[in-house]
Amino acid sequence: MRLPRIYDDLEKHLAPNRVLVLYGPRQVGKTTILQSYLATTKWKYRLEVGDDIHAQEIIGSKDLRWLTEFTEGYNLIAIDEAQRIPNIGLGLKILVDNIPGIRVIVTGSSSFELSGQVGEPLTGRKKTLILYPLSQYELRSQHSAYDLKRDLENFLIFGSYPEVLTARKRSDKIAVIMEIVGSYLLKDILELDRVKSSKVLLDLLRLLAFQIGKEVSLRELAAQLGIDYKTVARYIDLLEKSFVLYNLRGYSRNLRKEITKKSKYYFYDNGIRNGIISNFNVLPRRGDIGPLWENFLVSERAKLQAYKPIRSNNYFWRTWDQKEIDFIEEREGMLYGFEFKWGAKKITAPRDWLEAYPESVFTVIDREGYLDFIS
Repeated sequence: MRLPRIYDDLEKHLAPNRVLVLYGPRQVGKTTILQSYLATTKWKYRLEVGDDIHAQEIIGSKDLRWLTEFTEGYNLIAIDEAQRIPNIGLGLKILVDNIPGIRVIVTGSSSFELSGQVGEPLTGRKKTLILYPLSQYELRSQHSAYDLKRDLENFLIFGSYPEVLTARKRSDKIAVIMEIVGSYLLKDILELDRVKSSKVLLDLLRLLAFQIGKEVSLRELAAQLGIDYKTVARYIDLLEKSFVLYNLRGYSRNLRKEITKKSKYYFYDNGIRNGIISNFNVLPRRGDIGPLWENFLVSERAKLQAYKPIRSNNYFWRTWDQKEIDFIEEREGMLYGFEFKWGAKKITAPRDWLEAYPESVFTVIDREGYLDFIS
């Protein structure tokens, strides 16, 4: 069963002499979207795969004569797993600058971002779409609110990678998640040879998985891992760029009571987080429902912001005396505070927040109204 995706209609994102870059984590369905589009496109296309040695030789050559022959007779060039082609950015620049009317689609993993292959060479010549694991925003177009709420426990435990959602058995879902964690999650970072071993990365992720919703000290992580503080900072940066972690920083307008130096880290997918700590227990047997709920809402809101889009700066807010708000959006000159609660409980905004930001809006997100917040 194929699940509908936000970028199924790639045609509206294409333009002549421009490169459409579709990238994101591995295993989220980029190749499936490309193949489905090509099956119905009106353009005469050529499809290449980055692993193909001939495609690597021609596109990576930066030779205009070769590239002209390569594209002759085609309106559209599509390259899947394009990050495997050396000098892909420069090759595509030559292509779109010199072949009149050519359209180009490339898919790739986070190696694009980590290696900087398509950034500078294609400045002003590309449109970038980032694809995440399935979002509630996408699923709501096909499913009722009742159905999504009924399956909430599964989303909290198993996340929403496409292959996980389509797996019927609990054991199959777990197997898919563990395969992603073991074989794909850190592949881009390791392939770039910036990290010698995946063990330290996984140990770092395990520590962060137990600190969801808490402020994280990089120096404490470094001490626990027995590595340098700067190395921890670099590893976390790589994990953010690989769409494993989402960084939420503290908000402040320099009021002395507010904490701003530390960050909170969330996983883009609950299933991956649970796979890293090997805990797929049902909710009644868990002691981390609050962190699971918070991670789910933050990651889903981040996807919604990217897809709609909602232009916002995101933060958390906390004071030294432990007054806090889970999620802050700063957009259109306004502040919106959101507190995430799994259980039904009447909560009001902290007095310090109201005094400091009297024009702000405060909302509690619980199991009743959460779908409006994320979809």
